[in-house]
This record gives sequence, structure tokens and C-alpha cells, in this order.
Amino acid sequence: MTVTVELNSRKVTRNIEPDMLLIDFVRAEGCYSVKRGCETSNCGLCTVFLDGLPVLSCSVLAARADNRKVTTLEGLLEEAKEFGAFLADEGAEQCGFCNPGFLMNAIALFREKPEPTEQEIREYLAGNLCRCSGYEGQLRAILKFLEWKKERGHK
Repeated sequence: MTVTVELNSRKVTRNIEPDMLLIDFVRAEGCYSVKRGCETSNCGLCTVFLDGLPVLSCSVLAARADNRKVTTLEGLLEEAKEFGAFLADEGAEQCGFCNPGFLMNAIALFREKPEPTEQEIREYLAGNLCRCSGYEGQLRAILKFLEWKKERGHK
């Protein structure tokens, strides 16, 4: 079967097997920020945006992305850059394996809730497995980033 996907603002048309997962499709196109973790929709490492909304690409058939827009971290580098510095400052990047999925979900949080409560932040963190930390560094990074944006009048 043939699918056409707008991947990171680039039109990609490929023949795929009907059972190909979206994670395999985007990785085959060079989007290595999308990680294979649990393959059970529990870790968040494979998060991509499908038409602007976060999805777990290990649980979506590539055929479902036909004629849709898929965005990986490679397509959001400028948006992720500022927040990524806050993660590093808080020591929350540690091994870095979970960072791409975490960044994708943090960007989704910032877009959906520009001024989230701490509880809402914790709910967004719940879907991102990190084996190195206790998530406190990530929480601090988000809170400091949001405060920094507020001080500068950014929404």
C-alpha cells in the first residue's frame, strides 16, 4: 500500500506493508529522536505529533498517517531548544534516552495549557518513563521555564 505523509514539513510517499507501525516509518525516514522503548504504549519514548496532537507511534499504524501531518522532534528543534536548556540546567537530562519523548510531551503541554498547575504538569509527566531520575528535575525545569516565559511576557 502507498501512503503520503507530511513528515516535518516534507512530503513523503512510500510503499509500506499494511502492518507497519508509525515508529518504523518515521525512523526509516531518518527521524531517530523517536525511540523504541516499551512497545506497549507505556513509556512515551516514541511520542510524535499527528496533526498537532501527541500520539505514541508504537501504537499507530503508518497507514493511519496517510494524508496527515506527522511531526517529530527533528521538526521542532527551535521550539524545543529553549526548554531543553532548562532540562540541562536542572540535571534532568541524565542519560538522555527519554528526552525526545519528554520534550515532545512538554511542548504539547505548553501548547495546550500555557499556564498549567503543578498537578497538570505531573499528569503530563506520568506518561514518560525515565529510569534515571525521580522526575523532580523535569518538574523543576518545567516550572522554571514557565516562570522565565512569564517574566518575559511570552505565552
